[in-house]
Amino acid sequence: MKIINFLFLFILYSLSIPAQQFKPVEDYMRINAKAGDPLYTTYAAAMARSQLYGDKAYKMDYYSDCRPISYSSDHAGTMFCIWKVDEVVIPRIGEYLKKPAVRFSFPDMAILEYEPFSDIAVKETFFVYSSSIALVDMEIRNTGKIVHEVAVYPILETGNDSLEVIRYENQSDGYVTHRYESPYRLISSLKTEYGYPLKVTDYFTASVKTSSHGAYSGDMNDFYNIVKTDFYSNKRTDSLNMKSDGFNDFIALHLKKRLKPGETVSFRYLRGFQDQKEDAGRLIHSVDSVKNFMLRTYYEDNLILYSKIPRIQFKNSSDKLVYISAFNLARSCMYPPSGKTRYNFYSFSRNPLWGWGHGHQVLHESLSMMAYVYLDPVSAQGSQRVYMEQQREDGLIAYRHGPRGLQDYPHKSVSTTSAPFFSWINLELYKVSADKQFLADAYTSGCRYTDWLIKNRDTDQDGTFEWGPYGIIENVRDWYNAVFQVSAERYLDVDKEDISDELECLDLTLMMIKEARSLSKMAGFLGKDEEKQKWLSFAEKTSKLVNERMWDDSTGFYYSINKKDHSFSFMTRDLKRQEIIGFLALWAEAAPKDRAARLVRTLTDTTKFWRKYGVPTLSALDPWYSPYVDYCCKWNGPVWLLWDYMVYDGLKLYGYNEQARQLSRKMTDAVTVQLSKNHNYWESYSPDNEVLNSPPNYIWDAIMAKLLIEENKK
Repeated sequence: MKIINFLFLFILYSLSIPAQQFKPVEDYMRINAKAGDPLYTTYAAAMARSQLYGDKAYKMDYYSDCRPISYSSDHAGTMFCIWKVDEVVIPRIGEYLKKPAVRFSFPDMAILEYEPFSDIAVKETFFVYSSSIALVDMEIRNTGKIVHEVAVYPILETGNDSLEVIRYENQSDGYVTHRYESPYRLISSLKTEYGYPLKVTDYFTASVKTSSHGAYSGDMNDFYNIVKTDFYSNKRTDSLNMKSDGFNDFIALHLKKRLKPGETVSFRYLRGFQDQKEDAGRLIHSVDSVKNFMLRTYYEDNLILYSKIPRIQFKNSSDKLVYISAFNLARSCMYPPSGKTRYNFYSFSRNPLWGWGHGHQVLHESLSMMAYVYLDPVSAQGSQRVYMEQQREDGLIAYRHGPRGLQDYPHKSVSTTSAPFFSWINLELYKVSADKQFLADAYTSGCRYTDWLIKNRDTDQDGTFEWGPYGIIENVRDWYNAVFQVSAERYLDVDKEDISDELECLDLTLMMIKEARSLSKMAGFLGKDEEKQKWLSFAEKTSKLVNERMWDDSTGFYYSINKKDHSFSFMTRDLKRQEIIGFLALWAEAAPKDRAARLVRTLTDTTKFWRKYGVPTLSALDPWYSPYVDYCCKWNGPVWLLWDYMVYDGLKLYGYNEQARQLSRKMTDAVTVQLSKNHNYWESYSPDNEVLNSPPNYIWDAIMAKLLIEENKK
């Protein structure tokens, strides 16, 4: 008996060690996010269990009173649970006794607590196990003094009649269904020649024996009538319809338990997904294998993951939620190595999924790695190594890189690159990781790329730079660009609508200066003193040319100029349109102090750039200015957080710390408003308004974590 007691105490002690180690990060990651708090609520599988095609991420809605807690996947329907306690049906959050609060939120997991009914306390864990499997685990406790009859109805709803029930698996208690998943997307549809499954199999099941099951047409109002039933009806039944074939709008499972005072029960429902071409038996086996596994292991994996981030003690809980959410956004976009790359890579969004460039990296999106590096330095560096690995022999880093390899979108027989932030990103990663081997490899690659740009993006060899002929994507300032686009209307003919290859472009020239300064610092860290001076000299020489050619003293601003005569006009067009890129002269440290002061005066002019939610891409006094974010990719007013971060960085470099602090607050407020309303990050934000329409959940908004770290440095 003594031996048994000793073993028990030893095991208990052993289990307590990890808990003690986890406690500091666990305490920091514990939150209390209510419906109106700024929490990002989109979840995707951990990188190791993700795949590029046949991948499902989910948006959690814990905040809409008119719905139950629900988990929706882009073009793949929604799963949720309807409650019935003591014959009282509780179909929506607005009727819960205590509404949900999120206690923990990780990239692949959310843990909530709520009470749908008196004495019924629920701890609900949503977990995206893999690209094809997600589950909801409910730990239900009777906190009262009487017995309660508890029933839950897990539901998978597609909202259309493409959901075909193939059969009900009685042995494993789950529905096998087929449906069609359209590749159409509002902005950029999926390419069907890739591996996106269109005809799919779903498997919807529970971890315990079901009392009944059913498949139905109609909506949740109809289902309420089914599960409630009339007390006086002679057709009253506690069973669902047990349907096992046909086309339907939703399928439901029925789980129930008579819960004694103090008793706890766990219900778990799961959804699996795969291409119909694959064996359904394999899907069933895969889902069944995770029905009863311990979630604690995956929870602790997340605590380990977050143990590296700076544990900032924020003055308010909203900023902390924005901070954690930014890391969640970045991590949930990551995929493991596949295809033509040996390194992990990101997709700019996993839910919703957009076709344009899915699974391929672009340098301006990779600015998010400057935030992500605080979470996982090795992974952030791996993402940058994708570019190094696929860099062309002549030094080109193309527009996109990833599992399908280098994609350079040639136009007029000229390869397309991207806005060159490569070495700046790598330098910032090294400052966090202190990985000298990465620094050395990144420096070599960065030198080759910068040399390619000098050779290929200064075709007249005059020291200032032009974008390539496919400028409308290369300059990553796509549509409604007041300088590069010929008309206020948007057309898709790049040769008619974009003139950035016919100008000496301020933005590219300043980026080249920043790249050179970054390479100079990298060379210094590597002990390459001659090369350090070489790149610094290039930066200073190019800065001198910018100040000679691109500064207009009458307006106190920097502009792009005509390639042929270096004037501020192109044909009949005045190029002196004040855009956000003028302030990049601060970020590139190209502006003399007196000109920097004039730039800051323009920046903080509330009639131009100093707007409620950040610095717009175009002065509010410009006739093309619009604060309305009604679509993607607009550069005539919307706030792009990445570019505002560059303005912030420039202000700090020149000692304008108070203005930088104010800009940080504007950016944080923009994000906080949206996360509080709809729990999404967005491609761009309105400088003036709270209502917007643009593609949600782009990885580059993770820059907010970097901003908050910089702003809260001790």
